[in-house]
Amino acid sequence: MRYILPLLLLATPGFAADLATGDAIRAALVGNTVTGSMSASGGYAEFYAPDGSIRAADYTGAWAVKGNKMCFTYGQDPEVCWSVAINGSQVTWMSEAGEEGHGKIKPGNPGGW
Repeated sequence: MRYILPLLLLATPGFAADLATGDAIRAALVGNTVTGSMSASGGYAEFYAPDGSIRAADYTGAWAVKGNKMCFTYGQDPEVCWSVAINGSQVTWMSEAGEEGHGKIKPGNPGGW
């Protein structure tokens, strides 16, 4: 039994090593659209414009990269920031509790928003 704890620690995934830096977030997402789903709010499709605005089919918002997180503001709601794991065209939005959503990066603004 004394070896169980060290083995469990070795088997725990290390998400921190997979998280993107602020520069990597900017390079992958700015000027592109992400479509996906969030655990709390469901599906989304958003264009992250270089001017810091978010454009979507039926809403707008603002984005900012702060440190190594991407932060979002929609209407009067408080700002929410997520760590981001990027693997090719796949994005995973992470909080301290774990995965909160995912998406796929599409070049440019195919929705024309």
